[in-house]
Amino acid sequence: MTQLSPLLKQATPVVASRGEGVYLYDDDGTRYLDFTAGIGVTSTGHCHPKVVAAAQQQVGTLIHGQYTTVMHRPLQQLTQRLSEVLPAGLDSVFFSNSGSEAAEAALRLARQATGRPNIVVFQGGFHGRTVAAASMTTSGTKFRAGFSPLMGGVVVSPFPNPSHYRRYGWDQDQATDFALRELDLLLNTQSAPADTAAFLVEPVLGEGGYVPGHERFFAGLRERADAHGILLIVDEVQTGFGRTGRFWGQDHFGLVPDIQMFAKGIASGFPISGIAASEQLMAKAWPGSQGGTYGANAVACAAALATLEVIAEEHLVENSQARGEQLRSRLREAAQGYTQVAEVRGLGLMVGVEFINDDGTPGTALAAAVQQEAARRGLLLLTCGPWTEVVRFIPALVVSQQQVEDAAGIFSAALKAVLG
Repeated sequence: MTQLSPLLKQATPVVASRGEGVYLYDDDGTRYLDFTAGIGVTSTGHCHPKVVAAAQQQVGTLIHGQYTTVMHRPLQQLTQRLSEVLPAGLDSVFFSNSGSEAAEAALRLARQATGRPNIVVFQGGFHGRTVAAASMTTSGTKFRAGFSPLMGGVVVSPFPNPSHYRRYGWDQDQATDFALRELDLLLNTQSAPADTAAFLVEPVLGEGGYVPGHERFFAGLRERADAHGILLIVDEVQTGFGRTGRFWGQDHFGLVPDIQMFAKGIASGFPISGIAASEQLMAKAWPGSQGGTYGANAVACAAALATLEVIAEEHLVENSQARGEQLRSRLREAAQGYTQVAEVRGLGLMVGVEFINDDGTPGTALAAAVQQEAARRGLLLLTCGPWTEVVRFIPALVVSQQQVEDAAGIFSAALKAVLG
């Protein structure tokens, strides 16, 4: 009998045999409310009929046509469809497979287009696990430890994270003032503007704790980028395609990028990602420098087209906004009376519940215990945050009002079981 490796032994105990909508079923037929959505991937739910049909049809027509060799119709159609939802001016797209690949493609484009070596990232950001992407990730040491040396040319500036700076008695405005002052200091002491190719930022910290950014902070980034010829890269890998109750997370803040990354929710579980930029900027990439064997796979493109149709036809962006408001309200009700719950926060269906210990330190063990208790009761959740002190809710955008109620009820029971 094959022995499992230690890494496999650490996997979730739920062995999913099938999925439908926001539910997963194991081999025994036990049903779980899945509020993880494959870490925000299955945006239209598990096995949405329209996505399944599109993929099945495409499999029988053309599975793969490498797009630096031949073009195929799903790729052309997806490119056209994305032009209708991407911000104005971002009219050129490069496709890859994962968020990490999108991060590395954005980095490569920024460095080649500007001729500058350095990238400024922001504390708590997550951009992937490959060497360059991990070098730009600061949401936790587990993503970058044990395979040094990492890539050079990365400098880190503060993100206006109120959950962190509350320990200093600061609100979000004070945290924003501090973050912008520190960025100015960084540009004067660590990475001169003439050496800085880009700022790379998430609209909402993902692995960093589900912390929304601040409009004034992003306006400050845009102002400084424009003043110094620095490119602004926005990582919409987790926040895109309706996840935050707007089509893009940046839409909450009036944030306008030069390069935009996307992945996860675009294809309901099929691997596809990419970056978008203006045609003028994209043309500055060195010939042959961007590419990949599986990027823009025909089946993934077909699934992405169907996903975008479902998002529009079923008004899933609007549903994300409404169900997110409902979920945050119900979670706050459930948390009343528990001092160990520091905050319920998020945008749309990207919601985090932060735990603290009685002494105010991060509640890592509490978050894990509540997550595991919820799983025992049939609700699958994830954790995140620098100390994994946040339980995150990230259901499919098709989640119903009743399913949100059911999830909140299970979470309330899990809180009571753990916290008394």
